[in-house]
Parts: sequence; structure tokens; C-alpha cells
Amino acid sequence: EELMSSGHELPEGYICPLCCLPIALPVGKHSKLMPCCMKTVCYGCNLASLRRGMGESCAFCRAPTPDSDTAILALVQKRVDAKDPVATEFLAHAYYHGNYGLQHDIPQAIELWTEAVNLDNLDAHFQLGRMYFCGEGVEKDVGRGIRYWQHSAIRGHSESRFMLGLHEYTNGNHEVAVQHLMIPAKMGDADSLNEI
Repeated sequence: EELMSSGHELPEGYICPLCCLPIALPVGKHSKLMPCCMKTVCYGCNLASLRRGMGESCAFCRAPTPDSDTAILALVQKRVDAKDPVATEFLAHAYYHGNYGLQHDIPQAIELWTEAVNLDNLDAHFQLGRMYFCGEGVEKDVGRGIRYWQHSAIRGHSESRFMLGLHEYTNGNHEVAVQHLMIPAKMGDADSLNEI
């Protein structure tokens, strides 16, 4: 089955573009997304950049670091207009949480995540899967949520694989749950390892 035989490697966005090393999972705790170029840079490379005296510029593209929420949103919106899937997912996340001075707006977040899914962003697949699975902001559709998670899990998205494992465990399919959870655990996901 393709679901179990694929997705054993971290996707491209989980590798630091500077040192070319995998970023520890969960990526959000071990790296920083640069709003100017939408590259995820590990904290080690960020620290090296600061030590070289480049604290006012991006570690990857060397563009000046935005100093306000408005400046960050302007850079992100420019990338969204250029159909950047990472920027689209970032903006959806900002609307969902009400970050960067934006109002909490779940319908706008869902619209942006849908656009990011069409641009093949794995994090957007995960988020839409969660929204449909839980029925948050959309009509609850567990099957559709699982299909979003399966699509991203096949491509190596560890959080989607983790959620599939939890779903299988809840349904009493313990062997399949362990198979799902072993994949992100081998990638270094501590939550999956602890769940096993």
C-alpha cells in the first residue's frame, strides 16, 4: 500500500537551506521561518549569522529583517501574490491565530489553506485535514480530513502521519497505528515515539 511504503523521508522544507542538515522535529521549535524569502532556517545557522554580525538581515537571503508586523505582512503578501505556497500557508496561519495584527478569521484562513493545498503545501494539507476532521469552521467530514492527512503523510509530513496513527489507535487498529507512528518516530519525532 502506497500509504505505508511512502513518506519515510523528511520533505524538502524540513532541511535547512544553509547547512543542508535536517531540522529536528518539530520543525517550528528548532527553526525560524524568514518572512522575506519564506525559507526555514535552523537555529544553528541563525546563531552563526548573528555571531557574524548579520543580526539585522536574513540569514538566507541577506535582506533587511522587517521590524514591524506591518512590514512582515507586506513581505508575506507580496509572496502570496506571487503564488508562494509557504507564504500562503503562513498568512492562513496568521489569520487563524490572529497574529501580526490581523483579526482572528477562520473562513479567511480556510480559504488561504485551500489555495496553499492547490499549490501543494504539505502543512496546508495537514491544517485542512485537522479542520475537516474536527469540523472547525467547516462541516465535519472525517473522511475528507483523513484524505488530506494521507496525501501529506505519503510525501513525508510527520504531523499528518502522527494524526493518522492516533486515528487508527482510536478505532482499535493498533497494529496499523504503530506502523504509522514508527515512521515519524524514525524521523526523530519524540511525540510519535512517546505515543508508541
